[in-house]
Amino acid sequence: MDGVLVIDKPAGVTSHDVVSRARRVLGTRRIGYVGTLDPMATGVLPLVIGHATRLASLLSVGPKIYTGTIHLGMATDTYDATGEVQNTSQSADNQHVPSPDALEISQKLQLFVGTFVQHPPPFSAKKINGVRAYRLARQNKPVTPKAVTVTVHSIDIISITDNCLRCRVNCEPGFYMRSLAHDLGQALNCGGHLKELRREQSGAFTLMDALTVDALEEMSCQSTRKTIPLACLLPDMPKAILNAQGLKKATHGNNVTLGDVLIKEGSWQAFNADELSTQIKLFDSEGTFVAIAAVESDSILHPEIVLV
Repeated sequence: MDGVLVIDKPAGVTSHDVVSRARRVLGTRRIGYVGTLDPMATGVLPLVIGHATRLASLLSVGPKIYTGTIHLGMATDTYDATGEVQNTSQSADNQHVPSPDALEISQKLQLFVGTFVQHPPPFSAKKINGVRAYRLARQNKPVTPKAVTVTVHSIDIISITDNCLRCRVNCEPGFYMRSLAHDLGQALNCGGHLKELRREQSGAFTLMDALTVDALEEMSCQSTRKTIPLACLLPDMPKAILNAQGLKKATHGNNVTLGDVLIKEGSWQAFNADELSTQIKLFDSEGTFVAIAAVESDSILHPEIVLV
C-alpha cells in the first residue's frame, strides 16, 4: 500500500495520534504525515504510506488554506485557546478598553499580507540549540524562536461577531496562524489568541480528498480505495518513461541518459539544461513510478529518490 491517504483530523488529538491509529487499521508501521497540525486544529492531514514516505519533503510544498477564529481582547502564552491568559483588553487602571471595530481590524490585517518576518510561537516545534521550543517553554525557560520569513497570499474576513474574527488565510508553508492571532492582537492593542483552526488545503490535498478517522476505522482495508497512488502524486512535475536499460540504472541510483528514455512528457526540452534544479519523475514502461531524478546536464539525470 503506497500512496497518500488524506485524513480530516479531529480536534483534541495530535498528528502522531492519527498516525498511530492508521498504523493499527492498515497493519503497517511505514506511515508518516505531511505538515503537522496542533491538537486543537482540525482538517487536512495527508498521511504518506509505504514508499510515499520518501516523497514527504516534496509533498509538503504548496499553499496552505486555513479558516480560523481569532479571539480579540485576550492573549495567552501558547497563542491559542489551550494556554494561560496573559492579558485582557483592560487598561493599567483596570478600565475596559473598547473593542476594535471592523474597519480597524480590516486595516491591521493588511499588515500580514505579503512576504514578511514572523516570530513562531514560544510553544512550537521549532528548535532552539537542538531543543524543541515547547519543551523549554514548559520548563518556564526563556524562549525566543528565531524569526522566519513567511508569505501570505490573502486574508479574507468571513465574519466579525462580538470579539471574534473569523477569517480564511491562503499562505505558504511555515506560516503560523497562532502567531497571526497574537500579532494581530498586539497591533490592535487589545491582545488576541487563536480560538479555532481548520486546514482546508495542504498543497495539492483538500478536504474533498479527506476521510475521517472514524471512517478509516470502519472501512479498514477498503480505505485503500481512498488512497492516492504514487503514480498520481506530484502531477505538475514533468516525467520520463524509461526503457529496460534506464530502469535498471535508475533503480540502482545510477545516472540516466537520453538513450535510456523512451518517452518524455511535460514542458521540458532534452533534460532542460537551462534549469538544472528541475526534477523529473521516472516511470517504467508499465507505468510504475520508480524514482525522482534531478537534471545534471543536457543529457544526464541523477536519481535522487528511488521508490522501488
